[in-house]
Amino acid sequence: MNAVAKVTLEFYRTVRELADASEPSVEGRVITFARGNLQDQPNEFIQTFRDAGIEVEVIQERRRFDLSVIPSLQKLVEGHQPDILVTHSVKSHFLMRRSRLWRKYPWVAFHHGYTTTDRKMRVYNRLDRWSLPKADLVVTVCQAFARELTSITGIPIEKISVQHNAIRPLAAASPADVKSLRQRYGLTENERIILSIGRLSKEKAQIDLIDAFARLCESELELHARLMIVGDGPERERLLAAANNSACHERISFVGQVRDVQHFYAVADVFVLPSHSEGSPNVLLEAMAANVPVVATSVGGVPEIVENETSALLISANDPKQMAAAIKRVLGDEELAERLTKNAATLITKNHSPEQYARSLMALYHDTINRRRQYLVQ
Repeated sequence: MNAVAKVTLEFYRTVRELADASEPSVEGRVITFARGNLQDQPNEFIQTFRDAGIEVEVIQERRRFDLSVIPSLQKLVEGHQPDILVTHSVKSHFLMRRSRLWRKYPWVAFHHGYTTTDRKMRVYNRLDRWSLPKADLVVTVCQAFARELTSITGIPIEKISVQHNAIRPLAAASPADVKSLRQRYGLTENERIILSIGRLSKEKAQIDLIDAFARLCESELELHARLMIVGDGPERERLLAAANNSACHERISFVGQVRDVQHFYAVADVFVLPSHSEGSPNVLLEAMAANVPVVATSVGGVPEIVENETSALLISANDPKQMAAAIKRVLGDEELAERLTKNAATLITKNHSPEQYARSLMALYHDTINRRRQYLVQ
């Protein structure tokens, strides 16, 4: 599942736990669109939500923007008579606007950032300029995105709420699991592990990390280190070629897509987020919660989450030389690494707990519903 699905699932899990603790309950349903018959073999997204006890209703579509789905969407929504509607993507925003369901029901639209890998996707993203102004409230994951939305769509800043993502700390990896991972990848006990986790795409900029690692290997001949890149995506072949052309190619491991990443955090000495663009990255929060010192580019919402030299080392984007220097500092300064991890763990508890996130969203939903009711009374 992608990060948006994980955040949504975590919200439902948390509000259920809060309801068990005598706080107001929330009943949620998910409507999704799919091509092909998923009744007998639902995809990972659908199955995961259903396994968690969350009802998922699937509307069949023929293509990405199949307007024939709108009557089915309207029928489902009218059948449930919800208190509020929530959308999470450019496509769902567009269908909500086109269906006119927003006229009857309060609507909160989540903006998780844009992928601009090609011209087709950039045109696709522009649909938000038409859709989002009709939402009662837009929720986004960082102040940087809020400013971007105001500039692009003209939505007043007071109609945008910033909610950084939350993280439920992963269960600690067992010694046996860590030993198994080390054996699988041939990691020695004295080998320093530089870890990166994320989709292999241009904006994630793993190409810069490969460059930084090569510089580090060339300048620090005594450093016994391994770069582990976890994830998959459209840039995989390009990254493999760059790694193979590096003088330290035998010390770069492409792990691929991994469902449970806690074992990799358990062996990591430093986590690197080399992105050119980010919102409120889950992998950053995961590394902080796992007590792994972080080197990250100061882009998007990253500097809103961590402070340079206090809870992470922040560097400029697209600067492999600076990245290599920051990694070297963390690996060579045990006191620095300990300070970064300790302060980062405090921030996770203080600012990014699932309970805090769920309560904040429920308050936003409650206020949005009440504002719509007051408007209808007037």
